[in-house]
Amino acid sequence: MTDRKTLNLRPASEDSDTPAVKRKGRGWEISEKRLDALHDRAREMRRHASPAHKALAEKFSKADFGRYSFTRFAVVGSAIVDFNSHNMGLAILIDEEGVEPAIATRRDKSLEAVGIRVVHVAAADILADIDAVLATLTQEMRAAIAARKEARRRHEAENPRQTRPRYDRDGNGPPRRNDRNDRGRDDRGHTDRGRRDG
Repeated sequence: MTDRKTLNLRPASEDSDTPAVKRKGRGWEISEKRLDALHDRAREMRRHASPAHKALAEKFSKADFGRYSFTRFAVVGSAIVDFNSHNMGLAILIDEEGVEPAIATRRDKSLEAVGIRVVHVAAADILADIDAVLATLTQEMRAAIAARKEARRRHEAENPRQTRPRYDRDGNGPPRRNDRNDRGRDDRGHTDRGRRDG
């Protein structure tokens, strides 16, 4: 006869090394102090923006992006990007002079790892021909929106019960059946009560 395996629970004292849920930095594992410093730095950058950033920000402020609007000098994780659209999943970075390539590459990889599309634009190109830059950015925006919609379609197809609630707040959804009231009704809503075969 074989020995049966039984489930043994460890004492609570042994489970003390279990990692805690990380709630700092809006899920990015960033300390509150670091996050505050990033937001202060972003605020300072907004006050002292470069001419290329100001020119692009002016064009964006006049455009109607609807729900796909951009935030200037947004803090995304541990990076500050020139323009960020959360709903689009797109970050625009203006390549100014004096930026270290190693730091920029590491920042891009961390953003792309969480599904944010990163687009680089040279500051000189913005100042020289902003219309050509806007045409390129428009193509990138369309591609980002299409990618988001496709990802949503795939998610809904793979998880139908998770993405679509049975009923929304207004009560819209599949027709509700009230068994007590619908029992014995025909197509016109008449009940069988009171009918006698004659």
